[in-house]
Amino acid sequence: MAAPRETASLIQWDDAKGYGFLRGSDGRPKLFVHIRDFELLTERPRQGERFSFEAGQDAQGKPRALHVRRPKTSAPAAARTLRAGPSSLWLIPAFAGYYLVCHLLWPLPPGLWGAYMAMSLASFIVYAGDKRAAQRGQWRVAENTLHGLALVCGWPGGLLAQHLLRHKSSKPQFLRRFWAMVVLNVLVFTLAFTPLIAKLRP
Repeated sequence: MAAPRETASLIQWDDAKGYGFLRGSDGRPKLFVHIRDFELLTERPRQGERFSFEAGQDAQGKPRALHVRRPKTSAPAAARTLRAGPSSLWLIPAFAGYYLVCHLLWPLPPGLWGAYMAMSLASFIVYAGDKRAAQRGQWRVAENTLHGLALVCGWPGGLLAQHLLRHKSSKPQFLRRFWAMVVLNVLVFTLAFTPLIAKLRP
């Protein structure tokens, strides 16, 4: 018979070491929790977030949380509204169409489209590796690396990975920076490879 599930808040979390402590509102001692004890974890735990778990003990008899999960209703409202989903995937074909129009009007460097394809593939692979590391409690890819890939033409692959892999798709702070990189990349592309900058000059 499975142990009853309880809920508690994450009061402490060390992302580098991959462990922290949970504590409920009933005043009981805090429970140790390791990254390996989380199930179906696609985003790193955040201090203050609530989780459901089964109470257990470690080898020394100290209280420990096991089979830890995010309750379905625990996602913050901002995370539910700011999410990379199918509605944002239209940007990939839209940019491809924009690129084609620019190429027909002002021939673009032959290798530019290949750069977008190569960096998008690299970005998708890095996202996949980071999700796998999160699930296994291994060393994670720095978010700045993911943002850097987005900036240097890899954002289409990053956006596709967020949708298909459900990774980094519900963290508002990450998504705000990701979309800033998308806007910056498209702006640089427009200024560098179209006559827009010349038209803006007096």
